[in-house]
Amino acid sequence: MTKEAEYEQAMGTYHRSVFYRNLGYVVSTLVVALQAVALFQLGWSSMTPAYLLVFVAAYVLTDFVNGFIHMIMDNNDDYTSVIGPLVAIFHRHHNHPRYTDHHPLVVYFFENGMKNWLVPYMGLVVAFQAHLPAMLSFGLVSFGILSSVAEVSHYLCHNSIHPFVKLLQRSRILLDPVHHQAHHDEDNVRYAFLNGVSDPLLDAIARRMYTGYVGTTDVHSRDYYG
Repeated sequence: MTKEAEYEQAMGTYHRSVFYRNLGYVVSTLVVALQAVALFQLGWSSMTPAYLLVFVAAYVLTDFVNGFIHMIMDNNDDYTSVIGPLVAIFHRHHNHPRYTDHHPLVVYFFENGMKNWLVPYMGLVVAFQAHLPAMLSFGLVSFGILSSVAEVSHYLCHNSIHPFVKLLQRSRILLDPVHHQAHHDEDNVRYAFLNGVSDPLLDAIARRMYTGYVGTTDVHSRDYYG
């Protein structure tokens, strides 16, 4: 069976299966609920200016880690495994770069549905938060929440024309559309999607790990979406 046929079969499984179609809603609900609990458990009263440095470090780490996972998923063509339908639906974005317009808070909630790994991560943070140093707890919670913010940043990169959003993008607080466009115009580059600061490192790793998605996973899904 060709990879194109495997892709089509995986997408068929996704659309027929109640489990796969609704998994994203469950994941989104769990992620946001765990983030809320983690925020509630933070000791806000003891925070000092040093926490700003921790937040900046979490911002950079979030950009890299989420970009690294994005890189793995963009190059994943295992459509026949138990996660095959989720891998297949992940590749849809390259064929339809623009998202359906929604409020950023709606995007924040629902785009968590693809971040299955964030459920055990936030679960562990919440479970052990009381036993962690306060600054480490803050950093771990920041990473978890910023991983969801990254999805909003990516969405705004493709959809928003709001002047304030454009200012944040030009300031590289959020992902700049001009910077990110190379991910769609070229191959195996610019995987980061919070603000793109870690892309030089990710590009170097990608060159060693993968040959690219243009001639592989993009081809597998292209016929399906016409």
